[in-house]
This record gives sequence, structure tokens and C-alpha cells, in this order.
Amino acid sequence: MGHILSSTSYNEEHQNLASSMNAYFMNFKVENKIISEETINLITFNLEKGYIDSVGTVIDDVLKEIDSAPLNIAVTGESGVGKSSFINALRGVGYEEEDAAPTDVVETTMKATPYKHPRFPHVTLWDLPGIGTTNFRPQDYLQKVKFDEYDFFIIISATRFKENDAQLAKAIKGMKKNFYFVRTKVDIDLQNEQKSKPKNFERGEILQKIRNNCLVSFRQLKMDEPQIFLVSTHDVSKYDFPILIDTLLKDLPAQKRHMFMLSLPNVTKEAIERKRGSLGQKIWLEALKAGAWATLPMVGIFSDNDIKKLEASLKEYRVLFGVDDITLQNVAEKLQVRVEGLQAIIESPNLLEKKKGEPREERLLKYVERFCSASGTLLGADLHFRETFYLQLHFLDTVANDARTLLKKTVSETKLTCHWNKSI
Repeated sequence: MGHILSSTSYNEEHQNLASSMNAYFMNFKVENKIISEETINLITFNLEKGYIDSVGTVIDDVLKEIDSAPLNIAVTGESGVGKSSFINALRGVGYEEEDAAPTDVVETTMKATPYKHPRFPHVTLWDLPGIGTTNFRPQDYLQKVKFDEYDFFIIISATRFKENDAQLAKAIKGMKKNFYFVRTKVDIDLQNEQKSKPKNFERGEILQKIRNNCLVSFRQLKMDEPQIFLVSTHDVSKYDFPILIDTLLKDLPAQKRHMFMLSLPNVTKEAIERKRGSLGQKIWLEALKAGAWATLPMVGIFSDNDIKKLEASLKEYRVLFGVDDITLQNVAEKLQVRVEGLQAIIESPNLLEKKKGEPREERLLKYVERFCSASGTLLGADLHFRETFYLQLHFLDTVANDARTLLKKTVSETKLTCHWNKSI
């Protein structure tokens, strides 16, 4: 099972690594873990036994898997219910962007249309024609749209779900795959209700009425009432959209959660935290592999390759969290503010800048000391750990904090604009 270390000190260190691994992954809920419990137990077992070759092989395999696992999401519903808008919202793509799914298109074919995520080519959302627009029975429909290709189905309606939708769900369930009912355009319903009954308007009561109305078809068919997710594609931070994401993550296989979490738009603090946690786990696994092999501490040594890797990591994090230069410019134009004002409230662009009178290596070591003092060492006080991994975690935390700051600024400016428009 690989090379077995005989040194007592090394064996103690790997016991500590195994203990630290268990403790670290216990901090994450099941739906937020990017590796399965079986994989965690396998790595822990190999560490405890000193099978370091096997530790490296398992981690290499799992990292490759989580970076390349394909995720195919099927979205179906009748024409006009908001499928394209939902697909665009999940992909974080604006209506007028070049690769946006077209809206207001009448369905005339049985062809499934794929829309890849703009940053993650392994994530694909499929626009399927609604079963109500075809003459196929649910089972025949599923065969026609190549049922086996999809990880799960999202069935969308803008009013109540019809018998065809319910029968389709029943067929999907019979084939042992997951499906989710999403009721779109609830923001429009609320606006209309508030206009028509301004004095008696109760938001919670209206939402419950919408939910109950959606369940009528299932009661009539004597089917178990499913969970209905009420969403608005114009603001995916509201209503049941975050609950839907939590549910999807819980139901997904562990190896597919990482890519799905990274693909989600940064529209809530919870989404940002999930993304930070997912990337942190990946860094941790890479660090664990390096730490298992370490024989000497690497103190204060940064090679050119280290610097290049850190630069690449920082650039990747800024893009993933939407605080890169291009995204900041787009946000500034949307909010009608100066981009310099947004750049002034975030820290990550300055992390690797060269400064006069302060060698970059010295500044990087200060980051390591600051990170360790704030959070404690990642793998335990007695374990050797390359500074580059601490720096990646520090960069990740800084970028995630920038994303939260930018989100707060965006929400604040949007509310101010809405208030201004109402007052004039």
C-alpha cells in the first residue's frame, strides 16, 4: 500500500495530520463538503498507517475528479414560464450578454438546448421543451430528451403546476433521479397584489397562497406534496432561491458540489461563504498532501515558482468572487459610480503589489504571521507547512471579504437608487 515510514517522529506527525483532517472537515455541513465521508476515512486511514504514497494518490485522484466532474442540469417547463431567465440567473449571465439564453422564444421543437457556464465548461444547463408542448407521454418524453445525461431536473411554472408536470415528476422519480419544482415570477405576483390591494397586502400570506395554489395539482392526483421553491430570477438573493441551492447541494454527489458552488453567482453572503469554504477545502487537501511528505520546514523561502503560483491563485480568486478589474468596471457602470470608488474599498488588488522600501518576501511573511495569529495554524502547531499554502488561504479570505464588501456596497447603492426614483 505504498512506502511505510519507520521514523517514530514521522509516524506521530502523520497521526496528527489524520486527527487534524477529521477535525477540519467536521467544521463543514454535509452539503458543503467537496469530498465524501468515504474519501475522508480513506485518507485518514492511510495517514494513520503511514501509507504516504497512497495518501498522495487518493488526494490526486479526488482533486482531479472535483475539478473535472461534469454537471448537467435539466430545466423544463412550458414556454413563457421563465426557463431562459432561470438558466441565465444560475449562470450569472445578464439578458443582453452574448451567451445568454434567449428569452421570449416560442418552443416548436423537441431539441434540448445546452448552455455552458461562461467560466466552468463542465457545468451545463439544458433548456428542455415543456412536456405540455409535446404529444409524448412522460416516459417517452424522458427518452426523447436523453434522460440519463442529466444529474437532476428542475420543473418550472409561472402559475400552477399542471398534470403533465406532476406526471413527469412521477416518471423521473420512478427512474431514481431527483427533481425540483420551481415557481418563478413571484416578484411580479407580489407587485400586482400590492397594487390591487395596497391596504390589505400581506407579503407572507400572498407567498403562502402562491405555494398552496401550486400544490393543487398534486392533491388532485393524490401524489405526495413536493417542496415548492418560490423564486424571482430578477433577484436570486430573495425568496426561496438560497433554500433551493442548499437543497441541490445536499442532494448532489460530493465530487460535484465544488464545481457547482464555484459556478453560483455571488448574490448573498451565504453564497460567498460557501465558495470560500469549497476553495479552502481544496487548498487544505493540497496542503495535506505536501505536509504528509514534508521532512523539513520551509521557512521564509519563496521561489519564483512560488510567486507565480500565488499570483495565479490570487487572480483566480478575484475572478471567482467577482472583484477582478473587469467585473468591478461592470459593477461601476451598473451602479453609475466611479470604478475608483469601488477599488478603494477592497484590499485584494494590493496583496502582491511591489512597494518601495518593503521587500515582497518580507511582506508575504507578515501575511503568514497575521493569518496564523488570527486563525491558528491549519494543521496543528507541531506540523511543518509551507508558507505558500497559508498565503493562499490568506488571499482567499481577503478576496472573500472583498466580495462581501462589494455586495454590501451594491445593495446599498441599489436601495438608494430605488428610493431616489420613487421620490421623483
